This record gives sequence, C-alpha cells and structure tokens, in this order.
Amino acid sequence: MKFDTIIIGGGLSGLMTGIALSKSGQRCLIISSGQSALHFFSGSFELYGCDGNPLKAIAGLNESHPYSKLGVETIEKLAERVPAMFGEMGISLVGTHLRNHYRVTPLGFLKPAWLTLEEYARVESAEQKPWRKVAVMNVEGFLDFQPDFVAAGWAKRGVECSVCNISLPELERLRNNPTEMRATNIAKELVGEVLERLAQKINEASADVEAVLLPTVVGLLDKSAIEQLRSMVHKPIHFVATLPPSVPGIRTQITLRKYFQSLGGVYMLGDTVKCGTIVEARLQSICTANHGEVEFEADNFVLATGSFFSHGIVATSEQVYEPILGLDVDAAGVRSEWYDRNLFNPQPYMTFGVATDKALRVSKEGATLQNMYAVGAALSGCNPIKEGCGAGVAILTSLYVADEILNKNQGNE
Repeated sequence: MKFDTIIIGGGLSGLMTGIALSKSGQRCLIISSGQSALHFFSGSFELYGCDGNPLKAIAGLNESHPYSKLGVETIEKLAERVPAMFGEMGISLVGTHLRNHYRVTPLGFLKPAWLTLEEYARVESAEQKPWRKVAVMNVEGFLDFQPDFVAAGWAKRGVECSVCNISLPELERLRNNPTEMRATNIAKELVGEVLERLAQKINEASADVEAVLLPTVVGLLDKSAIEQLRSMVHKPIHFVATLPPSVPGIRTQITLRKYFQSLGGVYMLGDTVKCGTIVEARLQSICTANHGEVEFEADNFVLATGSFFSHGIVATSEQVYEPILGLDVDAAGVRSEWYDRNLFNPQPYMTFGVATDKALRVSKEGATLQNMYAVGAALSGCNPIKEGCGAGVAILTSLYVADEILNKNQGNE
C-alpha cells in the first residue's frame, strides 16, 4: 500500500503535518495508537512561556533547541499562518506571536500563552482587570475544578468574586460515582433541556455580576452547545480549564482528524508501527501490529510519536532509546545525569529525544535518513514544561517539515 507521506503518530503534531501536506495534494496516512496529549489541552497553545514578545526569548536559545534549527525568521513566518489554518477548521483562536497574553489556569494563576480558544478566560496583561465583579460557578460534585482557587486568583487582582455550585438532577447518576464525575461525562449530559436548565440557574445566580466563569464541561464534540448556552445566558460566559480529561482538547482532536480526512487523508486509529525497512539511508516501508506482514510504503515518513509520555521515547534502567526503528537519540549516557534531585530544577531527561539535522531529518547509527523527519515532542533539545513551548514546537516543526517535503518534491519534478 503506497502513500506520498506516512506519519507515525496522530496527535497535534502528526495531524498538523498531515493537514498541511494533504492541503497541497499529497496522499497521506496517519497511524495513531490512541490518545494524544491533546486530551490534556489547557485551551491555549504556548509559543514560549515568557512575558512580552516570545520571539525575542526564542532568539537566545541554544543551537540544539528545535526552534534554533528553524530560525526566528522561519518561526515568525510559520506562526503567522497558524490562526488562519485553525480558522479554516472552525477553531477560533485569539492571540499573536508578537506578544504573549495570559490564560487562567485551573488554580487561578495566569500563564503566558500564544493562542487561546476564543471562549476561554484570558487577559492581555497580568495587570489587566477585565471586570469589577464576576461569578465563578461549578457543577456540584465536580472535583476537577476548584472555583475557590479561581476566585482567589481574581480577588488578588482586585476583582470581586462570588462562588456558586449549580445542582442539576440529571447529573445525580454521575455524582453517585466520583470516578464518573469527569468533564467529558458531564459534557455528554449538558445538551438539550439539561443545557437550558443550566442556563436558567446561571441567570438566577449572576444577576449582579458582569461576567460568568465556568469550567470547560460543555461542547465535547463541537461548539454548538457552547453557542447555545451563550445565547441563553444574559451575561458573558468565559471558560476556565479543568484537570484532564480536557473537553476542548478532545473536541480539537476530533475536529483536526475530521478535517484531515475531509482532505483525503487516511487515519488509522488503534494501530502501532512495529518495524521498518531501511535501504541506502532511506526508509522504504513500515509494518504495523494490526496488519501483520502488510507493508506500507511512502516517499517520505514523519515521526510524530511524542516523548516519554506517549512512549515515543523509552527509558530503561540502562538506556534511552527510540522503540520503533532504533533511531539515534540525544541523551546523557550516564543515568545519574538524567535527572536533578531537586524536583523544582529543570530535569535533563525532559530534553531527551530523537537526534535530527537542521532539516529535522532523523538518523540511525550516525547515518541521516534522507526521507524521514521528526516533529513535535519526539525532538530533542527542549524542555516543553519548563519553557512553555510544547504546543509551539509541535505546530511549527510540523509545518516546517511539511514545507521541507513539499519543496523537495517540487525540486524533483
């Protein structure tokens, strides 16, 4: 079975690569083992976690960082394309790559962000006071959102807050089992007449406030429930992230996947790549667990399997390695250098990942594979948690590699 490009990994980076290539006419296959980091989505994409212009901070990164391999000029050009790309898929994002704004965390803190879903609570500066009085509301029994913490965060910034728990009889079944009282399960119930009752209770409790803050427990499959709720509530509604699983993250994953498939892409869910055939520094084909000896061939391949979290990189007591093809990795050789005993210090292992050249092509035993690239969290050289750059690296390296593949193909014509 032959494709133009095969992408191993179906999360944010894999889907963005597939979409960019498919829009240019390539026939692409994405092989996804299952859940991705989008299930932990905060509602915002971070470019680089700093105050002010993230491009200035990116310019000072060391040469091993994925951003340094792209270069600031390329990053800026790619970043300019991103909001429109998501807009074409029906995902409305606000923000600019020239200046970070701030999103509200589940604990009420502010964190720098590049692009945020338009329905989310955010401020342009840490000093901004968007309301005089706001109501922070929660669904009774939902423990993955703490309205008191959110209210305390706004109170420190001079915003008067009221806190309210809303009880809905339809959610009683979920409340009887705390493990079922999760954002995704609540979102499945908050439709139709139940959504109308929620809107009524919000209106009753928000008469004397300027806005309402809610946890993201509405709109699992699409935004229609969010739009309906907004139309029924008399005050502006802004959502705040909850602990995982992330309702907007799952919705974003579904939206990206459907868009990729609408472009003619093939999305193979619940399968894993087991091995590949390399001939003369080129990956010719791969085989998967579910398809036995069937070979999937392509002109180009993209590794988007992520890092330790998704088993794209694996560590044993003796080594750190890439499990599919045994690709070269950048990692400290001595185990004692993998970590810092101080939990709050940057952890070296977070920068471990697949070794690449400036074109983000991978290598095996020191030899560059001419038609295989790595994107996103699989790459070495960055600490996405400490630096606040995970989503930016995922999106921008994906677009960069897609351009590399398309430009190479044009050169061969």
